[in-house]
Amino acid sequence: MSLHQHISVMLDEAVLWWAGRTPSQEEPVRNPAVGTYIDGTFGRGGHSRALLAHLDTSACLLGVDKDPAAVEVGRQLASEDARFNMAWGSFAELHELCAQHNLDQVQGILLDLGVSSPQLDDAERGFSFTHDGPLDMRMNPEQGESAADWINRVPEQEMADVFYQYGEERFSRRMARAIVERRRETPFTRTGDLAEVVKAANPRWEKHKHPATRVFQAIRIHINGELGDLETGLAAAMERLAPGGRLVVISFHSLEDRLVKRFMRREAQGDPIPRGLPVQESAIRRRLRLLVKGRKATEQEVAENPRARSAVLRVAERLADPTGGDA
Repeated sequence: MSLHQHISVMLDEAVLWWAGRTPSQEEPVRNPAVGTYIDGTFGRGGHSRALLAHLDTSACLLGVDKDPAAVEVGRQLASEDARFNMAWGSFAELHELCAQHNLDQVQGILLDLGVSSPQLDDAERGFSFTHDGPLDMRMNPEQGESAADWINRVPEQEMADVFYQYGEERFSRRMARAIVERRRETPFTRTGDLAEVVKAANPRWEKHKHPATRVFQAIRIHINGELGDLETGLAAAMERLAPGGRLVVISFHSLEDRLVKRFMRREAQGDPIPRGLPVQESAIRRRLRLLVKGRKATEQEVAENPRARSAVLRVAERLADPTGGDA
């Protein structure tokens, strides 16, 4: 199996926050980090390998990924470093995976969302509109419905809704109509075929963006249940993070980032209090402290890795309950 090159976005800063550090211009802390950590989106292991360089010999890191190709890379890393274990699954299954690996509370969880460079660049995976291949798009090709199966059966209105909701595509109805009309003649099986139909149906192209970008993005998010997994995974992360533990999230899509931003803000503000009700500060149940509220990649990183252009980093720290227990 060929492995495509992958450059981890915002690598150094994300890993330092994940390891409990505070990135700065000063000399980094030399003491290795201890405890248990989770890489919920292992990919090709860029963030995990960097974190291992910061961990004590007694520390433990669990990698999680849906993609069998990523799991293969993770198992190789596990054979090289006894501190690392690899799990095949979704970070939405965090509770079950932690139970399987006898993990209780953890000191750091990283989520690097979206599709990876190897998935985009491998035409056989069907994620890309620039590389013709089978119309699949599943993170785990052994589970669920493929993009081709969905495109060839879904009603036109539902298809348009997905394009609009997950791709923010303003010509969603027009594109869905063109796809349905074409599939009556011949079912879709290839990414290039679908991209051409969408391209022809798009009356106004965005500068520097392929006209099928939003549609492909929407189909991928829908097929893989990415936003639902994210909501479930964030909630599970709150239950697994130890006081002082860090939640580090890198998102590449406005819908993902909006969901993460609202979740972190809600947990940082605490339970809603009725207007006018006198409540002491100590009684407000806040579970997170915001450390990074939405940082972008540097101009230098974007120049070296254009896929970092849309990346947004958010970091929060788990608080202890004011009464003395875990929040």
